Amino acid sequence: MNDLSPQRSVGHVHLVGCGPGDPELLTLKALRVIETADVVVHDRLVSPEIMALVPARTRRIDVGKLPKHHKVPQDAINALLVDLAREGLTVARLKGGDPLIFGRGSEEAEAARAAGVPVSYIPGITSAQGAAASTGVPLTHRGLATGVRYVTGHRARDAALDLDWASLASTDTTLVVYMGAANIAEIALQLIRHGMAPGLPVLAVSAATTPRETRHLSSLGAIGTDVACLQPEAPVLFMIGHVAGLYAADCAVPAIAAYA
Repeated sequence: MNDLSPQRSVGHVHLVGCGPGDPELLTLKALRVIETADVVVHDRLVSPEIMALVPARTRRIDVGKLPKHHKVPQDAINALLVDLAREGLTVARLKGGDPLIFGRGSEEAEAARAAGVPVSYIPGITSAQGAAASTGVPLTHRGLATGVRYVTGHRARDAALDLDWASLASTDTTLVVYMGAANIAEIALQLIRHGMAPGLPVLAVSAATTPRETRHLSSLGAIGTDVACLQPEAPVLFMIGHVAGLYAADCAVPAIAAYA
């Protein structure tokens, strides 16, 4: 006997970059998807200000990760996105920053495509750009930094850092470390061992562009001790290089109190 019941069409997964936290930094496309999706699957680092834009009628699924505690493993998130789309739903997968910069967006897209689920990216302002704008510290500056490099300060499953320290220890570029609060002491030590000066400025920015933003200007030789004492709230971004020396608390935009 043939099953003549109509087949449910496959939905769509949107990998949405929500930027560093300020809802006014969302793209119009990101906002439209957030407002019209059937279900929102969100990370821990998506700010409450942005989550407030999700309509009350929309189903929400929290898959946020904490350091050393991933309540929903990445494989399970991939499977969840596929299952939701196979129900015919439009899925907004919300990520802090940009889904293609340390956001694992490409892994989720690969899983969706392998399952025959349509997927698209919506870019977001990455945290380094947000922190640069809110603190007034440029990522590049003539005479101080001819380039910028983004690196992760954390490895999956807490594996040891195996970065190319010799390459990263260049004073001609600005080094921005994402997710590095737990390992910043080791990172600083390795950079110093490979030629960076202990006195090189470092600006630590927590929760950039949000009302909770805090900042601390330090040096490469002291940042590990400073972070251990201050214990800033995640997410913390580290801007390492001569440009960090341009930070002036009384000139930053907007004026938000730094750490004590």
